[in-house]
Amino acid sequence: MPIPQVADGYVPFRGYRTWYQVVGDIRAVGPRLPLLVVHGGPGFPHDYLTDLARLGDAGRPVVFYDQLGCGRSDHPEDPALWVMGTFVDELATVRAALGLDRVHLLGHSWGGWLALGYVLGKPAGLASVVLASTCASIPAFAAETRRLKQSLPRETQEVLDRHEADGTTGDPEYLGAALAFYRQWGCRLDPFPAHVLHSFLNISDDVYQIMQGPEWHVTGNLKDWEVTARLGDIGLPVLVTSGRYDEMTPALVEPLVAGINGAEHVVFQESSHLAMAEEPARYRRVLGSFLDRVEAGKRP
Repeated sequence: MPIPQVADGYVPFRGYRTWYQVVGDIRAVGPRLPLLVVHGGPGFPHDYLTDLARLGDAGRPVVFYDQLGCGRSDHPEDPALWVMGTFVDELATVRAALGLDRVHLLGHSWGGWLALGYVLGKPAGLASVVLASTCASIPAFAAETRRLKQSLPRETQEVLDRHEADGTTGDPEYLGAALAFYRQWGCRLDPFPAHVLHSFLNISDDVYQIMQGPEWHVTGNLKDWEVTARLGDIGLPVLVTSGRYDEMTPALVEPLVAGINGAEHVVFQESSHLAMAEEPARYRRVLGSFLDRVEAGKRP
């Protein structure tokens, strides 16, 4: 089986540069449309999602990019940029610059919120949307993650609370306590694979704090974001994926699935928030099957 070609480069965006990588040939006319992957965070680089590149083995081009402010893209020192609208515009810019006229879109976690913001603007040419470990309401998300946090050992909770109150969330003690949360509901692999660890160690904390803040203590400008009432406007094939141990709990995912007409939902039983890294082969099979069925017009 030939190894897919890999190319990377930069797309100009608002005077800065957004880095992208293409696995496969997006110019080729073939039966499988490209998949454009939108990473989470806000502020995580795309690396933890690169198990999806193996979709290229079956001839499907896969496109990754690092959102402005993180990873290999430029890191402007302009807090005014870190709002949802910036990233919706950036997604549209990347898509247009790469000529992705007909494309599947996958958004994971924050990338799912971003994908929903983009899709609800009714862009032309989308074949389907995959919403991976995400939800339609950040207030509901914050409530659920607070509930999960309360199941941590009391001493761990006290460390988190103390550093958040003191504004010292960069302290190693705080980061260690936060890791206890992420090991249960973020990624259950031990140790973390190198590409997952790379993303955790290279989060752009300024973007994350301005837009969101800790999972269980959302104080950023996304804190009131809510699109549950608009989900019925999505007139596309949609696959929702989540993990059995996901911080995106059934209380968050089920309203998302119910609100989208005809949405399919697959739960990965051995996974938490990063099913594409925790169960990579099965995730690719499920995803590839969905995309193939959309293209063949054979969805239920």
